[in-house]
Amino acid sequence: MTKYVFVTGGVVSGLGKGITASSVALLLKSRGYKVFMQKFDPYINVDPGTMSPIQHGEVFVTYDGCETDLDLGHYERFIDEELNYTSNITSGKIYSSVIEKERKGDYLGATVQMVPHITNEIKNKVYEAGITSKADVVITEIGGTVGDIESQSMIEALRQIQYEKGSENTFFIHCTLIPYIYGSNELKTKPTQNSVRDLRNMGIRPDALVCRVPFSTPDNLKEKLSMFCSVPVGNVIDSVDVKNIYDIPINYYKQHIDEIILKQFNLPIKKADLKYWEDLIETVNNLKKEIEISLVGKYVELHDAYISVVEALKHAGYKHNLKVNVNWVDSEELEKIDNLDEVFKNSSGILVPGGFGQRGIEGKIKACKYARENNIPYLGICLGMQIAVIEFARNVCKMEDVSSREFDETCKNPIIDLMAEQKHVINMGGTLRLGNYECTLVKNTLAHKLYKSDKILERHRHRYEFNNKYKKQLEDKGLVFSGYNEPSDLVEIIENPNHPFFIACQFHPEFKSRPTRPHPLFDNFIGASKKYKK
Repeated sequence: MTKYVFVTGGVVSGLGKGITASSVALLLKSRGYKVFMQKFDPYINVDPGTMSPIQHGEVFVTYDGCETDLDLGHYERFIDEELNYTSNITSGKIYSSVIEKERKGDYLGATVQMVPHITNEIKNKVYEAGITSKADVVITEIGGTVGDIESQSMIEALRQIQYEKGSENTFFIHCTLIPYIYGSNELKTKPTQNSVRDLRNMGIRPDALVCRVPFSTPDNLKEKLSMFCSVPVGNVIDSVDVKNIYDIPINYYKQHIDEIILKQFNLPIKKADLKYWEDLIETVNNLKKEIEISLVGKYVELHDAYISVVEALKHAGYKHNLKVNVNWVDSEELEKIDNLDEVFKNSSGILVPGGFGQRGIEGKIKACKYARENNIPYLGICLGMQIAVIEFARNVCKMEDVSSREFDETCKNPIIDLMAEQKHVINMGGTLRLGNYECTLVKNTLAHKLYKSDKILERHRHRYEFNNKYKKQLEDKGLVFSGYNEPSDLVEIIENPNHPFFIACQFHPEFKSRPTRPHPLFDNFIGASKKYKK
């Protein structure tokens, strides 16, 4: 029988529930158990796909084309497992499913209510994850904080699961904050006590507390929390602030959180294999040299909008023993700047990531041109590939009125155009070209050399694509089309062989990068940037 671990949060948001859930999953996997993860978000949006990245951060895309919360990126990077549509559930998905069933008459004339219909649908999503993944343990994070109105139905569903499956098959971790009060120089447990009281009032008694603290909690405070929260003192876990998030699983391991869970589940406590993770920490903590990469984006005011890109850069840095520092460049502001030498003076590489809409586009084109003309390593992702093609057409091929139909419907030369299957799409949510698509690589190209393969699978998220009508004009001037999707004849990768390192792709390679296994494009981009710096 699948076991279930639920991670809830209290006091304030942003305590690191996602990292806690990922760390627990990593520890259980290190002991030989198959784990699967999912995130429940209380918002009414069906998914974050239509949300502004500035408001919600990055939209992470799973291999099967599900647009999800950025926490799923943390999950995949920590446990090195591909997640799917069962991994991100929102209130919007739950309500939509229940309403659709009601319209079809599935409830046989019953009055549809929060309990049991909404809660049953939530439970079904939890159980579905266990059935489809065939995991030993499913770890479910509940977004927001206990006491939020929008998450009450989810907490009630978890209470029912706890009752139905029993304590030997369920484990509740509650993440809270223990604030430090300056002046009196005290750690205060009252916020945690109040949060646990709120959770217990909703019918759930946590099995363990993970307390965010600036330093280790004294034993007397742990005993106090144990007494007032009805949690064994050994199950009060410190989540101490760390400089390196990869230290967090080891911190939990030293406090035996995985053993506590396995004992409650009556599962054997196998020997943990964490050598590869400890080696990673050793590498990260001893990076001596640094390198700067300019990330030219339109959502740079919220760094979480590009979190997977930044993590992928870091992963590549670890392999090359480099600490990667990101120079955040606002593409809209860049449009007003003439002296690009000053902007990029310390940068050894320029990366233009994905995005939507016309704002800041000309700034991205300026950055791409600067990289091409100054032989600075360039990596373009999704929109970054489209930008590279537009820049090349304008400034190398000397074509006039070149743009994308996304930015200019009436341009004379729409070198980037709406995909044929997208032309009659009305609804914006979930209708992009999403998830894994196969890409065939052309031999004797940079792409083929980097991947060391003839065919690859990469994750996509876009509506617009290179217009093949202009392919020969660009090829005649030296641009190489080194990757394409055979069934649809869509261009996937372009490169400039007259440049030390200039490559751009229509897909999102950052989603497949891992701390111990950087993606080939990022790996070689940092390698080229390291060479450029020298």
